[in-house]
Amino acid sequence: MEWSIVEIARLAGTTSRTLRHYGDVGLLVPSRVGKNGYRYYDEQALVRLQRILLLRELGLGIPAIVEVMDGQRDSAHALAIHLEWLAKEKERLDRQIASVELTIRNLEGGKQLMAEQMFDGFDHTRYRDEVEETWGADAYRKGERWWKSKSKEEQRAYRAQHAEIAADYQKARDAGESAESVSVQAIVARHVDWLNLTAEITGGAITAQRLRGYGDMYVGDPRFAKNYGGLDGAEFVRDAFTHYATNNL
Repeated sequence: MEWSIVEIARLAGTTSRTLRHYGDVGLLVPSRVGKNGYRYYDEQALVRLQRILLLRELGLGIPAIVEVMDGQRDSAHALAIHLEWLAKEKERLDRQIASVELTIRNLEGGKQLMAEQMFDGFDHTRYRDEVEETWGADAYRKGERWWKSKSKEEQRAYRAQHAEIAADYQKARDAGESAESVSVQAIVARHVDWLNLTAEITGGAITAQRLRGYGDMYVGDPRFAKNYGGLDGAEFVRDAFTHYATNNL
């Protein structure tokens, strides 16, 4: 049994463009290509796609996924490992949900809040190892120090500024504007200004190379992509970054 690329994209909640990209980088090769150029996928390809999507959910970028997939030929064994990771993440999220529900009940009932229970399942340092491995321990310390130096209002404003930028990208996409349009490039200019707010801890003002790197990171990491409405939104931002970097930096 096999499915067309359109059917697989619909079933997996992704896009044909993404599936074609996976094929182009050798991550998900179609089982066959029809005379009309359409790509078709068999059951083995579906299992491989499930593994790819699970790894994306865990925050791995495309190069890392290629390495993992190449090193784990046994699909059943690999999925068992993924299942273990998912179970741990589910347990953590369940603890967070229970913690927030308890806080709500205590607030509504006028009961005393229990600090040791309010933060069960929360760990703001959970990505510390990843940050230190990618950018170095000094980068993590600088970032932590910079963030803690801000007042609650400054932290709120910083987040709100990015949320507004992300929403404007979405509005532009919904309106059918291209990533190279004047209005979208104006959003990128604001985005660059926002990124430069952390220039002191990220190696200086944004350069063309670094801006393109951010775009690739947004596309390659679901944790960033979700800020822009998913992979399609992240690809839109990346394309806008590429145009801006070429013409303005």
